[in-house]
Formats: sequence, C-alpha cells, structure tokens
Amino acid sequence: MANAPAGWYDDGTGTGAKRWWDGQQWTDQRQEPPAGFVEHVRAEAVAGSNPRPASAGVSYVVLQVVLKEKLWGTGSGNLTELEKVINAQAALGYRLHTITTAASGSKGMGGGDRIQATMVFERLS
Repeated sequence: MANAPAGWYDDGTGTGAKRWWDGQQWTDQRQEPPAGFVEHVRAEAVAGSNPRPASAGVSYVVLQVVLKEKLWGTGSGNLTELEKVINAQAALGYRLHTITTAASGSKGMGGGDRIQATMVFERLS
C-alpha cells in the first residue's frame, strides 16, 4: 500500500467495510457497508459458474461452482473450470477477492467426491 493514493479501501474483513488510507498509513476512520449488505451478497449468490455483473451500487459478486473429483483415472478438469470462471469475471472487470471450499460426499457409483468452491469477486474501480 505504500504507493497507493489516499482513499477508501476494503478493510479486508470481507464485510464490505472500508478504511481510510491517508497515502502513508491507515487511519482509524471506517465506513461500514450499507445496511443489509451481507444479506444482499448472500441473496445474490448463485449456484453455477455463469459470469455476471454485480447489482447497482454493489461491489461484490458471489459465485459457487461444484467441482467433481473422479473416482478412477485423472483429469477431473477442476482447475480448468476454476480458471474459466475467474477469467470470465475478470473480463467483466472483477478480481477474485476470496475463495473457500467445502467437500461433500459421493453422488453414487463412480461419482467421486464433490467440492463446492465459493468465490467472491470484487469490482475493480
């Protein structure tokens, strides 16, 4: 941040709050996100990897992608799928802010395990 101009920046908590950078150091000034921000982000989360812009006045988009792990052999395509989603959002002017994963059980014979990747993308100014 040493070379960043003074301004409001995401505070890194994932809540949408911002903190003032005076050009040299962080100050104690904070801006809380609008009321209902977290609920709005949750409501906007969609299953699937379809790229999409954020709603008006919102800086974040949440996408969930279900990845499959093959039971036999190699080449699940998971990294390619993640790369496709990240690049599609980047083309819309977003960067990956946060990614979390959760594992679930097998979906039948030969189905392998499922991994759900939840990605939060932040609009670039």
